[in-house]
Amino acid sequence: MKSFHFLVLLSLALAFSFASAFDPSPLQDFCVAIPEPKNAVFVNGKFCKNPNLTVAEDFFFPGLNVPGNTGNRVGSNVTLVNVDKLFGLNTLGISLARLDFAPNDGLNPPHTHPRATEILVVVEGTLYFNIAKTNAVAFAGLSSQNPGVITIANAIFGPNPPINPDVLAKAFQLNNDEVVKLQKLFANA
Repeated sequence: MKSFHFLVLLSLALAFSFASAFDPSPLQDFCVAIPEPKNAVFVNGKFCKNPNLTVAEDFFFPGLNVPGNTGNRVGSNVTLVNVDKLFGLNTLGISLARLDFAPNDGLNPPHTHPRATEILVVVEGTLYFNIAKTNAVAFAGLSSQNPGVITIANAIFGPNPPINPDVLAKAFQLNNDEVVKLQKLFANA
């Protein structure tokens, strides 16, 4: 009986050692998204344009060479290019963003992309950033055609209905007046 168990375990070990996992290959090279589903195929959350009708403009986004307005509360501007703005990105699993920062005091608030990883390239100047666990913070490439973004301060201090100020005061070691002030600041953000 011991030899039988040994053979079963050996067989399982060999079977699992030959297993492999991978992302499936796309069914086609590209799938330009279209808003109107007339005579289209539904792939990856978007309808696909007839490949014979694609044009170069389906893969072009103008304006990434234009600096964004950084005259706001945080001193930064994000120009996001995802599948909703560049239809040729559909099914490719990528998006990108241009980040502009005001000199000396611009910042990109702490955030996370729940459906993507992020890579950052600084084109000009020096950028100081912090990576907290899986979050990284200039051009960013994201591993999703629609990465989503959750800005931490807005999520904590700006939800409707608001989080109980007593809970936030205790969690962030603030007094209730500071929490109420922050909730008013982010209520309309």
